[in-house]
Amino acid sequence: MFRRAWYLYLEDGGFLSILEYVTLKFLIEQLALTQANSLNFIMVLYRFSYADALLSWFDDNARNLPWREKIGEKADPYRVWVSEIMLQQTTVAAVIPYFNSFMARWPSVHELSRAPLDEILHAWQGLGYYSRARNLHQCAKYICEHLKGIFPSHEETLCKLPGIGPYTAAAIVAIAYGQKATPIDTNVERVVTRIHALKTPLPKAKREIKALAKMMTPDRRPGDYAQAIMDLGAGVCRPRAPNCGFCPLKDNCLAFKSGEPTLLPHRLPKNARLTRHGTVFWTARKDAAVLVRRRAERGLLGGMMEFPSTPWVVSPVPEIRKHEPFPGDWQPLPGEVAHIFSHFRLVLRVVSAVVEQDNCDNGQWCMPDDFGKLALPTVMKKVALHVSKVAAVFPRSDTLLSVERN
Repeated sequence: MFRRAWYLYLEDGGFLSILEYVTLKFLIEQLALTQANSLNFIMVLYRFSYADALLSWFDDNARNLPWREKIGEKADPYRVWVSEIMLQQTTVAAVIPYFNSFMARWPSVHELSRAPLDEILHAWQGLGYYSRARNLHQCAKYICEHLKGIFPSHEETLCKLPGIGPYTAAAIVAIAYGQKATPIDTNVERVVTRIHALKTPLPKAKREIKALAKMMTPDRRPGDYAQAIMDLGAGVCRPRAPNCGFCPLKDNCLAFKSGEPTLLPHRLPKNARLTRHGTVFWTARKDAAVLVRRRAERGLLGGMMEFPSTPWVVSPVPEIRKHEPFPGDWQPLPGEVAHIFSHFRLVLRVVSAVVEQDNCDNGQWCMPDDFGKLALPTVMKKVALHVSKVAAVFPRSDTLLSVERN
């Protein structure tokens, strides 16, 4: 670990030249440092060699993002928290309009805690991973009811709140409170892996990456450093086309010295994505109102609205009569609806029927023109669009047309 952390053994291709190594050894001997203090002295130099160069680069090249304050200004924990939750599994470009909309609608944790969950889920449509929105709401309510609206400043306490894990907790502590912490996302993993030329494949390398990332984190400006290394990974140390010539750390990067930085990080082969199947019941009244229902609070798309369907299973296709919302003359519509989730592919067929029932214990009737008011996930919008194209069940609405354009 000593050799990998500080590269004092020259045969490992480390960052110290022979002259630097001799000079460092001389300083340690002259200062009469103990072994423990020598280790600490080397660590300080190690951090400085990366942090100083990276922070200087960040001062000139920091991204202008709506949740960031200007360099040197205090960040708002609420804005940092919302942005980091939104950025999980989502690109910066996709998050920006959602973040701006959230801040305009709920500018503080107090406003967010008082908002109905349906409104938050509706505003979250298109970001995916809807459990994040539910946890956001639960966390806001807890902070206001039990912590007087103040975000904790310690990682351990933050990790006890709904939806906040080690990465988000470290980001809040470092960026909002200026305390030393090391948030590690995929960008940071890639930068650290390439700098140290780690051969262990992900995800097995995560523990080693975490240890090295913590060693690299400086005591000075930890929040700026956290954002700097994220920016470096996002804009310079890219997965497929790294701009090594523009990287402030290239002189100390073993992957750059190898000439093949894109070979890192190594990853274990992913398991093939499963395909699940289901049947959606497009249940319409004579006035064209359609039956919708709320999904269970826990689980995939929890708390969102949907058109009734069978369970989504790998095989075989479920018997639809066990799951039809009303007895009816269910007719299959041509074609299928496909949607990709993070861990499986979903293929839905649609059957439709016109029913005379007005009352329903497990759902509500909604006119197609009002679909835009519902917290419908993207897969259900696809179903509605599919029906609008292949069946004369209801007139095309502005909502469906907007779905098609997106």
